[in-house]
Amino acid sequence: MERYDVLVLGGGVLGCFAARHLTRWGFHTALLEGREDLCTGTTRANTAIVYTGCDTPPGTLKTRLCVEANRTFDDLCAQLGVPFARPGSLMVSCGPRAQRVLERKLRQGQENGVPGLRLLSGAEARAMEPGLTEEVTGALYAPGTGTVNPWELGLAAGENAAANGCTIILNAQVTALFSDGPDWGAETARGTFRARAVVNCCGLYADQVQELVAEPSVRIFPGKAEYLVLDDTVDHAPRHILFHEPEEKGKGLTVVPTVEGKLLLGPSEGPGADKDDWSTTARGLDFLRTWTARVLPELDLSQTIRSFGAIRPNPFYVYPEGETWVREEKSIHNFTIQNPRPRFWSFLGIKTPGLTCADGLGRYVAGLVAEELGRKEPNPAFDPVRTPPVRVKELSFEARAALIRQNPAYGKILCRCGEITEGEVLDAIARGAVTLDGVKRRAGTGLGRCQGSVCAGKVMALLSRELKVPVENLRRDGPGTNWLGGNDRGTL
Repeated sequence: MERYDVLVLGGGVLGCFAARHLTRWGFHTALLEGREDLCTGTTRANTAIVYTGCDTPPGTLKTRLCVEANRTFDDLCAQLGVPFARPGSLMVSCGPRAQRVLERKLRQGQENGVPGLRLLSGAEARAMEPGLTEEVTGALYAPGTGTVNPWELGLAAGENAAANGCTIILNAQVTALFSDGPDWGAETARGTFRARAVVNCCGLYADQVQELVAEPSVRIFPGKAEYLVLDDTVDHAPRHILFHEPEEKGKGLTVVPTVEGKLLLGPSEGPGADKDDWSTTARGLDFLRTWTARVLPELDLSQTIRSFGAIRPNPFYVYPEGETWVREEKSIHNFTIQNPRPRFWSFLGIKTPGLTCADGLGRYVAGLVAEELGRKEPNPAFDPVRTPPVRVKELSFEARAALIRQNPAYGKILCRCGEITEGEVLDAIARGAVTLDGVKRRAGTGLGRCQGSVCAGKVMALLSRELKVPVENLRRDGPGTNWLGGNDRGTL
Protein backbone atom coordinates (compact mmCIF):
# COMPACT_ATOMS: atom_id res chain seq x y z
CA MET A 1 0.00 0.00 0.00
CA GLU A 2 1.28 3.44 -0.94
CA ARG A 3 2.61 5.63 1.88
CA TYR A 4 1.59 9.29 2.05
CA ASP A 5 2.85 12.35 3.86
CA VAL A 6 -0.61 13.24 5.18
CA LEU A 7 -4.00 11.55 5.41
CA VAL A 8 -7.04 13.84 5.50
CA LEU A 9 -10.04 12.04 6.99
CA GLY A 10 -13.40 13.32 5.76
CA GLY A 11 -14.33 14.85 2.43
CA GLY A 12 -16.63 17.72 3.37
CA VAL A 13 -15.84 21.34 2.61
CA LEU A 14 -13.28 21.50 5.42
CA GLY A 15 -11.50 18.29 4.42
CA CYS A 16 -11.38 19.41 0.79
CA PHE A 17 -9.79 22.73 1.72
CA ALA A 18 -7.35 21.06 4.11
CA ALA A 19 -6.28 18.75 1.29
CA ARG A 20 -5.99 21.69 -1.10
CA HIS A 21 -3.65 23.59 1.21
CA LEU A 22 -1.58 20.51 2.03
CA THR A 23 -0.88 20.16 -1.68
CA ARG A 24 0.05 23.86 -1.65
CA TRP A 25 2.92 22.77 0.63
CA GLY A 26 3.80 19.92 -1.71
CA PHE A 27 2.72 17.14 0.64
CA HIS A 28 1.85 13.76 -0.87
CA THR A 29 -1.73 13.77 0.41
CA ALA A 30 -4.63 11.32 0.42
CA LEU A 31 -8.20 12.29 1.31
CA LEU A 32 -10.24 9.38 2.72
CA GLU A 33 -14.03 9.77 2.53
CA GLY A 34 -16.43 7.20 3.91
CA ARG A 35 -19.22 7.89 1.42
CA GLU A 36 -19.41 7.45 -2.35
CA ASP A 37 -18.85 11.14 -3.02
CA LEU A 38 -17.50 14.33 -1.50
CA CYS A 39 -19.59 16.91 0.38
CA THR A 40 -22.49 14.62 1.33
CA GLY A 41 -22.69 15.59 5.03
CA THR A 42 -23.24 18.94 6.73
CA THR A 43 -21.69 20.71 3.74
CA ARG A 44 -24.78 20.04 1.65
CA ALA A 45 -27.27 21.43 4.18
CA ASN A 46 -26.45 24.80 5.68
CA THR A 47 -27.40 28.45 5.36
CA ALA A 48 -24.89 29.29 2.60
CA ILE A 49 -23.84 32.61 4.15
CA VAL A 50 -20.40 34.21 4.01
CA TYR A 51 -20.32 36.16 7.26
CA THR A 52 -18.52 39.43 7.95
CA GLY A 53 -17.36 38.90 11.55
CA CYS A 54 -19.95 40.92 13.49
CA ASP A 55 -21.15 37.89 15.42
CA THR A 56 -17.88 36.59 16.83
CA PRO A 57 -15.93 37.70 19.92
CA PRO A 58 -12.93 39.99 19.33
CA GLY A 59 -9.48 38.45 19.57
CA THR A 60 -10.45 34.86 18.70
CA LEU A 61 -9.14 32.67 15.89
CA LYS A 62 -12.71 32.42 14.61
CA THR A 63 -12.99 36.20 14.27
CA ARG A 64 -9.59 36.65 12.65
CA LEU A 65 -10.28 33.95 10.06
CA CYS A 66 -13.83 35.17 9.40
CA VAL A 67 -12.91 38.80 8.76
CA GLU A 68 -9.99 37.80 6.55
CA ALA A 69 -12.07 35.23 4.65
CA ASN A 70 -14.87 37.70 3.94
CA ARG A 71 -12.39 40.23 2.59
CA THR A 72 -10.83 37.72 0.17
CA PHE A 73 -13.86 35.58 -0.75
CA ASP A 74 -14.29 37.14 -4.19
CA ASP A 75 -10.71 36.14 -5.07
CA LEU A 76 -11.17 32.61 -3.70
CA CYS A 77 -14.32 32.00 -5.73
CA ALA A 78 -12.71 33.48 -8.84
CA GLN A 79 -9.81 31.03 -8.43
CA LEU A 80 -12.13 28.06 -8.01
CA GLY A 81 -14.69 29.11 -10.62
CA VAL A 82 -17.57 29.21 -8.13
CA PRO A 83 -20.43 31.76 -8.26
CA PHE A 84 -20.43 34.19 -5.35
CA ALA A 85 -22.81 37.04 -4.55
CA ARG A 86 -22.42 39.83 -2.03
CA PRO A 87 -25.96 41.21 -1.53
CA GLY A 88 -25.19 42.56 1.94
CA SER A 89 -27.33 41.88 4.98
CA LEU A 90 -29.83 43.59 7.25
CA MET A 91 -30.16 42.38 10.82
CA VAL A 92 -33.59 43.70 11.77
CA SER A 93 -35.13 44.44 15.16
CA CYS A 94 -38.71 44.97 16.21
CA GLY A 95 -38.25 46.32 19.73
CA PRO A 96 -35.84 47.65 22.40
CA ARG A 97 -34.18 44.37 23.43
CA ALA A 98 -33.39 43.43 19.85
CA GLN A 99 -32.22 46.97 19.14
CA ARG A 100 -29.67 46.68 21.95
CA VAL A 101 -28.39 43.45 20.36
CA LEU A 102 -27.89 45.31 17.08
CA GLU A 103 -25.97 48.09 18.82
CA ARG A 104 -23.75 45.53 20.54
CA LYS A 105 -23.04 43.75 17.25
CA LEU A 106 -22.21 47.09 15.64
CA ARG A 107 -19.60 47.83 18.33
CA GLN A 108 -18.27 44.28 18.14
CA GLY A 109 -18.05 44.36 14.36
CA GLN A 110 -16.25 47.70 14.40
CA GLU A 111 -13.77 46.35 16.95
CA ASN A 112 -13.22 43.33 14.70
CA GLY A 113 -12.47 45.59 11.75
CA VAL A 114 -15.59 44.86 9.70
CA PRO A 115 -16.00 47.69 7.14
CA GLY A 116 -19.16 49.56 6.17
CA LEU A 117 -21.39 48.72 9.14
CA ARG A 118 -24.26 51.11 9.72
CA LEU A 119 -27.32 51.30 11.99
CA LEU A 120 -30.54 52.12 10.15
CA SER A 121 -33.91 53.32 11.36
CA GLY A 122 -36.97 51.21 10.70
CA ALA A 123 -37.98 53.53 7.85
CA GLU A 124 -34.51 53.25 6.28
CA ALA A 125 -34.63 49.45 6.56
CA ARG A 126 -38.05 49.32 4.88
CA ALA A 127 -36.83 51.63 2.13
CA MET A 128 -34.12 49.07 1.36
CA GLU A 129 -36.51 46.12 1.78
CA PRO A 130 -40.13 47.19 1.24
CA GLY A 131 -41.44 43.73 2.09
CA LEU A 132 -40.40 44.02 5.74
CA THR A 133 -43.09 44.28 8.38
CA GLU A 134 -44.12 47.74 9.60
CA GLU A 135 -43.06 46.59 13.08
CA VAL A 136 -39.35 46.85 12.19
CA THR A 137 -37.75 49.50 14.40
CA GLY A 138 -34.16 49.31 13.15
CA ALA A 139 -31.53 47.32 11.32
CA LEU A 140 -27.79 46.74 11.24
CA TYR A 141 -26.57 46.97 7.65
CA ALA A 142 -23.48 44.92 6.72
CA PRO A 143 -22.68 45.44 3.02
CA GLY A 144 -20.01 42.70 2.97
CA THR A 145 -22.27 39.74 3.78
CA GLY A 146 -22.29 37.23 0.93
CA THR A 147 -23.68 33.90 -0.18
CA VAL A 148 -22.17 30.91 -1.96
CA ASN A 149 -23.35 27.43 -2.85
CA PRO A 150 -21.77 25.32 -0.05
CA TRP A 151 -21.39 22.03 -1.87
CA GLU A 152 -20.22 23.70 -5.08
CA LEU A 153 -17.46 25.43 -3.10
CA GLY A 154 -16.42 22.18 -1.40
CA LEU A 155 -16.43 20.15 -4.59
CA ALA A 156 -14.37 22.83 -6.34
CA ALA A 157 -11.78 22.73 -3.55
CA GLY A 158 -11.68 18.93 -3.81
CA GLU A 159 -11.17 19.08 -7.58
CA ASN A 160 -8.39 21.63 -7.16
CA ALA A 161 -6.71 19.45 -4.52
CA ALA A 162 -6.86 16.46 -6.88
CA ALA A 163 -5.48 18.51 -9.77
CA ASN A 164 -2.52 19.40 -7.53
CA GLY A 165 -1.76 15.77 -6.71
CA CYS A 166 -4.07 14.79 -3.85
CA THR A 167 -5.39 11.22 -4.10
CA ILE A 168 -9.11 11.05 -3.27
CA ILE A 169 -10.22 7.65 -2.00
CA LEU A 170 -13.99 7.16 -1.64
CA ASN A 171 -15.99 4.50 0.22
CA ALA A 172 -13.14 4.42 2.73
CA GLN A 173 -14.72 4.92 6.14
CA VAL A 174 -12.08 4.76 8.86
CA THR A 175 -12.65 1.89 11.30
CA ALA A 176 -9.36 1.99 13.21
CA LEU A 177 -6.32 4.24 13.66
CA PHE A 178 -2.93 3.21 14.98
CA SER A 179 0.53 4.67 15.44
CA ASP A 180 3.33 2.55 14.02
CA GLY A 181 6.76 4.05 14.59
CA PRO A 182 7.04 7.19 12.45
CA ASP A 183 3.73 6.48 10.71
CA TRP A 184 0.06 6.66 11.35
CA GLY A 185 -2.13 3.91 9.92
CA ALA A 186 -5.81 4.13 9.02
CA GLU A 187 -7.81 0.95 8.49
CA THR A 188 -10.74 1.21 6.08
CA ALA A 189 -12.92 -1.01 3.90
CA ARG A 190 -10.57 -0.08 1.04
CA GLY A 191 -7.50 -1.28 2.91
CA THR A 192 -4.93 0.22 5.29
CA PHE A 193 -3.35 3.58 4.49
CA ARG A 194 -0.18 4.95 6.08
CA ALA A 195 1.15 8.46 6.43
CA ARG A 196 3.41 10.62 8.55
CA ALA A 197 0.50 12.77 9.76
CA VAL A 198 -3.31 12.76 10.01
CA VAL A 199 -5.83 15.60 9.82
CA ASN A 200 -9.27 14.61 11.11
CA CYS A 201 -12.06 16.52 9.31
CA CYS A 202 -14.86 14.02 9.91
CA GLY A 203 -17.52 16.58 10.76
CA LEU A 204 -20.25 15.21 13.01
CA TYR A 205 -18.09 12.13 13.68
CA ALA A 206 -14.77 13.86 14.29
CA ASP A 207 -15.05 13.26 18.04
CA GLN A 208 -15.55 9.52 17.53
CA VAL A 209 -12.60 9.35 15.16
CA GLN A 210 -10.35 11.19 17.61
CA GLU A 211 -11.41 8.81 20.37
CA LEU A 212 -9.88 5.97 18.36
CA VAL A 213 -6.50 7.34 19.50
CA ALA A 214 -7.17 9.56 22.56
CA GLU A 215 -9.42 9.92 25.59
CA PRO A 216 -12.55 12.04 25.14
CA SER A 217 -12.12 15.79 25.57
CA VAL A 218 -14.75 17.27 23.26
CA ARG A 219 -17.89 15.55 22.07
CA ILE A 220 -20.25 16.64 19.33
CA PHE A 221 -23.97 16.69 20.05
CA PRO A 222 -26.31 17.05 17.07
CA GLY A 223 -28.85 19.82 16.74
CA LYS A 224 -31.73 19.67 14.28
CA ALA A 225 -32.48 22.38 11.76
CA GLU A 226 -35.00 22.74 8.96
CA TYR A 227 -35.13 24.90 5.84
CA LEU A 228 -37.66 25.96 3.24
CA VAL A 229 -36.76 26.78 -0.37
CA LEU A 230 -38.95 29.13 -2.41
CA ASP A 231 -39.00 29.26 -6.20
CA ASP A 232 -37.08 31.96 -8.03
CA THR A 233 -40.39 33.38 -9.31
CA VAL A 234 -41.73 34.34 -5.86
CA ASP A 235 -42.90 37.93 -5.53
CA HIS A 236 -41.69 40.32 -2.81
CA ALA A 237 -38.46 38.38 -2.30
CA PRO A 238 -35.84 40.44 -0.44
CA ARG A 239 -32.67 41.50 -2.24
CA HIS A 240 -30.54 41.41 0.93
CA ILE A 241 -29.79 38.59 3.34
CA LEU A 242 -32.05 39.14 6.35
CA PHE A 243 -31.32 38.20 9.95
CA HIS A 244 -34.27 38.69 12.26
CA GLU A 245 -33.31 39.35 15.89
CA PRO A 246 -36.50 38.54 17.84
CA GLU A 247 -37.63 40.69 20.74
CA GLU A 248 -37.92 37.63 22.94
CA LYS A 249 -34.71 35.63 23.45
CA GLY A 250 -34.27 32.76 21.07
CA LYS A 251 -33.85 31.93 17.41
CA GLY A 252 -35.16 34.29 14.74
CA LEU A 253 -35.63 33.96 11.01
CA THR A 254 -32.84 34.02 8.41
CA VAL A 255 -33.66 34.67 4.74
CA VAL A 256 -31.07 34.19 1.98
CA PRO A 257 -31.46 35.09 -1.71
CA THR A 258 -29.18 32.37 -3.06
CA VAL A 259 -26.71 32.59 -5.93
CA GLU A 260 -29.09 30.41 -7.98
CA GLY A 261 -31.92 32.95 -7.54
CA LYS A 262 -34.09 30.98 -5.11
CA LEU A 263 -34.99 32.06 -1.59
CA LEU A 264 -33.76 30.03 1.40
CA LEU A 265 -35.61 30.35 4.73
CA GLY A 266 -34.05 28.94 7.87
CA PRO A 267 -32.68 27.39 9.85
CA SER A 268 -35.00 26.47 12.64
CA GLU A 269 -33.23 25.26 15.74
CA GLY A 270 -33.95 22.34 18.03
CA PRO A 271 -32.35 19.42 19.86
CA GLY A 272 -31.22 16.42 17.90
CA ALA A 273 -31.00 12.83 19.01
CA ASP A 274 -29.21 11.20 16.11
CA LYS A 275 -26.30 12.27 13.91
CA ASP A 276 -27.94 10.44 11.00
CA ASP A 277 -31.39 12.03 11.33
CA TRP A 278 -31.82 14.38 8.37
CA SER A 279 -35.62 14.46 8.58
CA THR A 280 -37.76 17.56 8.94
CA THR A 281 -40.22 18.14 11.76
CA ALA A 282 -43.63 19.82 11.77
CA ARG A 283 -42.46 21.98 14.68
CA GLY A 284 -39.43 23.26 12.80
CA LEU A 285 -41.29 24.00 9.57
CA ASP A 286 -44.11 25.73 11.48
CA PHE A 287 -41.48 27.89 13.18
CA LEU A 288 -40.21 29.06 9.78
CA ARG A 289 -43.68 29.72 8.40
CA THR A 290 -44.77 31.64 11.52
CA TRP A 291 -41.73 33.92 11.59
CA THR A 292 -41.87 34.48 7.83
CA ALA A 293 -45.47 35.65 8.10
CA ARG A 294 -44.44 38.11 10.84
CA VAL A 295 -41.22 39.43 9.29
CA LEU A 296 -42.13 39.32 5.56
CA PRO A 297 -45.95 39.32 5.57
CA GLU A 298 -46.30 39.65 1.77
CA LEU A 299 -44.05 36.71 0.92
CA ASP A 300 -46.07 33.94 -0.74
CA LEU A 301 -45.17 30.68 0.98
CA SER A 302 -47.26 28.73 -1.53
CA GLN A 303 -44.18 29.15 -3.76
CA THR A 304 -42.26 26.71 -1.53
CA ILE A 305 -40.69 24.03 -3.73
CA ARG A 306 -38.97 21.95 -1.09
CA SER A 307 -38.08 21.57 2.57
CA PHE A 308 -35.05 19.79 3.95
CA GLY A 309 -33.46 18.91 7.24
CA ALA A 310 -29.95 19.55 8.47
CA ILE A 311 -27.79 18.60 11.43
CA ARG A 312 -25.77 21.22 13.26
CA PRO A 313 -22.68 20.05 15.20
CA ASN A 314 -22.63 21.39 18.76
CA PRO A 315 -19.30 20.71 20.51
CA PHE A 316 -19.03 20.50 24.31
CA TYR A 317 -16.05 19.86 26.55
CA VAL A 318 -16.59 16.67 28.53
CA TYR A 319 -15.17 15.38 31.82
CA PRO A 320 -15.21 11.93 33.48
CA GLU A 321 -17.75 11.19 36.19
CA GLY A 322 -17.40 7.60 37.31
CA GLU A 323 -17.50 5.45 34.20
CA THR A 324 -19.30 8.01 32.05
CA TRP A 325 -18.33 11.26 30.34
CA VAL A 326 -20.43 14.30 31.18
CA ARG A 327 -20.63 17.41 29.04
CA GLU A 328 -20.18 20.89 30.40
CA GLU A 329 -23.21 23.15 30.60
CA LYS A 330 -22.27 25.54 27.78
CA SER A 331 -21.19 24.58 24.30
CA ILE A 332 -17.89 25.70 22.76
CA HIS A 333 -18.22 28.85 20.67
CA ASN A 334 -14.68 29.19 19.31
CA PHE A 335 -13.19 26.89 16.67
CA THR A 336 -11.83 23.75 18.33
CA ILE A 337 -8.63 22.41 16.77
CA GLN A 338 -6.90 19.76 18.86
CA ASN A 339 -3.55 18.01 18.63
CA PRO A 340 -4.03 15.11 21.08
CA ARG A 341 -1.21 12.97 19.68
CA PRO A 342 1.96 13.81 17.76
CA ARG A 343 1.25 14.53 14.08
CA PHE A 344 -2.51 14.14 14.57
CA TRP A 345 -4.90 17.10 14.36
CA SER A 346 -8.69 17.23 14.73
CA PHE A 347 -11.31 19.80 13.82
CA LEU A 348 -14.06 19.22 16.37
CA GLY A 349 -17.54 20.68 15.90
CA ILE A 350 -16.67 23.44 13.46
CA LYS A 351 -19.92 25.36 13.00
CA THR A 352 -20.94 28.89 11.98
CA PRO A 353 -19.00 30.54 10.37
CA GLY A 354 -17.28 27.30 9.33
CA LEU A 355 -18.26 27.61 5.66
CA THR A 356 -16.90 31.16 5.55
CA CYS A 357 -13.64 30.08 7.17
CA ALA A 358 -13.14 26.70 5.46
CA ASP A 359 -10.33 27.97 3.25
CA GLY A 360 -8.66 29.76 6.16
CA LEU A 361 -8.97 26.72 8.42
CA GLY A 362 -7.46 24.54 5.71
CA ARG A 363 -4.58 26.97 5.29
CA TYR A 364 -4.11 27.13 9.08
CA VAL A 365 -3.89 23.37 9.67
CA ALA A 366 -1.66 22.88 6.63
CA GLY A 367 0.73 25.39 8.17
CA LEU A 368 0.74 23.42 11.43
CA VAL A 369 1.51 20.21 9.53
CA ALA A 370 4.28 21.91 7.55
CA GLU A 371 5.90 23.19 10.73
CA GLU A 372 5.69 19.78 12.42
CA LEU A 373 7.06 17.89 9.40
CA GLY A 374 9.79 20.40 8.71
CA ARG A 375 8.53 21.68 5.38
CA LYS A 376 10.06 25.16 4.92
CA GLU A 377 8.78 26.36 1.56
CA PRO A 378 5.44 25.98 -0.27
CA ASN A 379 5.24 24.08 -3.54
CA PRO A 380 6.04 26.53 -6.38
CA ALA A 381 4.15 24.33 -8.85
CA PHE A 382 0.86 24.60 -6.92
CA ASP A 383 -1.93 25.92 -9.17
CA PRO A 384 -4.84 27.49 -7.24
CA VAL A 385 -7.05 27.83 -10.32
CA ARG A 386 -9.76 25.31 -11.13
CA THR A 387 -11.51 25.32 -14.50
CA PRO A 388 -15.26 25.49 -13.77
CA PRO A 389 -17.85 23.40 -15.61
CA VAL A 390 -19.70 24.91 -18.55
CA ARG A 391 -23.05 26.55 -17.70
CA VAL A 392 -24.82 26.71 -21.06
CA LYS A 393 -27.59 29.10 -19.98
CA GLU A 394 -24.95 31.67 -19.00
CA LEU A 395 -23.37 31.67 -22.48
CA SER A 396 -24.14 34.08 -25.29
CA PHE A 397 -26.11 32.76 -28.25
CA GLU A 398 -22.95 32.70 -30.35
CA ALA A 399 -20.96 30.83 -27.68
CA ARG A 400 -23.77 28.29 -27.27
CA ALA A 401 -23.89 27.65 -31.00
CA ALA A 402 -20.13 27.12 -31.16
CA LEU A 403 -20.22 24.75 -28.20
CA ILE A 404 -23.07 22.72 -29.70
CA ARG A 405 -21.23 22.39 -33.00
CA GLN A 406 -18.28 21.00 -31.05
CA ASN A 407 -20.42 18.73 -28.83
CA PRO A 408 -24.14 18.27 -29.70
CA ALA A 409 -24.89 17.01 -26.16
CA TYR A 410 -24.79 20.65 -25.04
CA GLY A 411 -27.78 21.32 -27.29
CA LYS A 412 -30.10 18.78 -25.56
CA ILE A 413 -32.00 20.24 -22.60
CA LEU A 414 -32.57 17.62 -19.86
CA CYS A 415 -33.60 19.82 -16.92
CA ARG A 416 -36.18 22.34 -18.10
CA CYS A 417 -36.34 24.24 -14.79
CA GLY A 418 -32.63 25.03 -14.86
CA GLU A 419 -32.08 24.86 -18.63
CA ILE A 420 -29.39 22.23 -17.99
CA THR A 421 -28.16 20.13 -20.88
CA GLU A 422 -27.10 16.56 -21.40
CA GLY A 423 -23.53 17.80 -21.88
CA GLU A 424 -23.53 19.35 -18.42
CA VAL A 425 -24.83 16.12 -16.87
CA LEU A 426 -22.14 14.10 -18.64
CA ASP A 427 -19.53 16.54 -17.37
CA ALA A 428 -20.86 16.11 -13.82
CA ILE A 429 -20.49 12.33 -14.13
CA ALA A 430 -16.98 12.71 -15.51
CA ARG A 431 -16.14 14.91 -12.50
CA GLY A 432 -17.17 12.18 -10.06
CA ALA A 433 -20.96 12.05 -9.68
CA VAL A 434 -22.21 8.48 -9.12
CA THR A 435 -25.69 9.25 -7.71
CA LEU A 436 -28.66 11.35 -8.77
CA ASP A 437 -27.88 13.92 -6.07
CA GLY A 438 -24.21 13.83 -7.00
CA VAL A 439 -25.23 15.09 -10.44
CA LYS A 440 -27.58 17.61 -8.82
CA ARG A 441 -24.80 19.04 -6.69
CA ARG A 442 -22.51 19.44 -9.71
CA ALA A 443 -24.87 20.36 -12.55
CA GLY A 444 -27.93 21.74 -10.72
CA THR A 445 -30.48 19.25 -12.08
CA GLY A 446 -33.50 18.64 -9.85
CA LEU A 447 -33.19 21.91 -7.95
CA GLY A 448 -36.01 23.73 -9.74
CA ARG A 449 -39.78 23.91 -9.40
CA CYS A 450 -40.45 20.30 -10.45
CA GLN A 451 -37.70 18.94 -8.16
CA GLY A 452 -36.50 16.44 -10.74
CA SER A 453 -39.83 14.93 -11.75
CA VAL A 454 -39.04 15.65 -15.42
CA CYS A 455 -35.28 15.08 -15.56
CA ALA A 456 -34.52 12.44 -12.92
CA GLY A 457 -35.17 9.46 -15.18
CA LYS A 458 -33.04 10.91 -17.96
CA VAL A 459 -30.19 11.64 -15.55
CA MET A 460 -30.37 8.11 -14.16
CA ALA A 461 -30.25 6.67 -17.68
CA LEU A 462 -27.05 8.63 -18.36
CA LEU A 463 -25.55 7.51 -15.04
CA SER A 464 -26.36 3.90 -15.89
CA ARG A 465 -24.83 4.20 -19.35
CA GLU A 466 -21.68 6.07 -18.34
CA LEU A 467 -20.96 4.07 -15.16
CA LYS A 468 -22.09 0.77 -16.70
CA VAL A 469 -24.32 0.08 -13.70
CA PRO A 470 -27.92 -1.20 -13.94
CA VAL A 471 -30.44 1.52 -13.07
CA GLU A 472 -31.87 -0.59 -10.24
CA ASN A 473 -28.46 -0.52 -8.55
CA LEU A 474 -28.11 3.26 -8.73
CA ARG A 475 -28.85 5.45 -5.73
CA ARG A 476 -30.40 8.82 -5.22
CA ASP A 477 -27.92 9.75 -2.47
CA GLY A 478 -25.92 7.13 -0.59
CA PRO A 479 -26.79 3.90 1.23
CA GLY A 480 -30.46 2.97 1.45
CA THR A 481 -31.60 5.33 -1.31
CA ASN A 482 -31.88 3.04 -4.31
CA TRP A 483 -33.77 4.96 -6.97
CA LEU A 484 -35.87 1.97 -7.96
CA GLY A 485 -37.46 -0.04 -5.18
CA GLY A 486 -36.15 2.08 -2.29
CA ASN A 487 -38.22 3.96 0.28
CA ASP A 488 -35.72 6.70 1.14
CA ARG A 489 -35.69 9.49 -1.43
CA GLY A 490 -32.49 11.06 -0.13
CA THR A 491 -31.83 14.62 0.98
CA LEU A 492 -30.53 17.87 -0.44
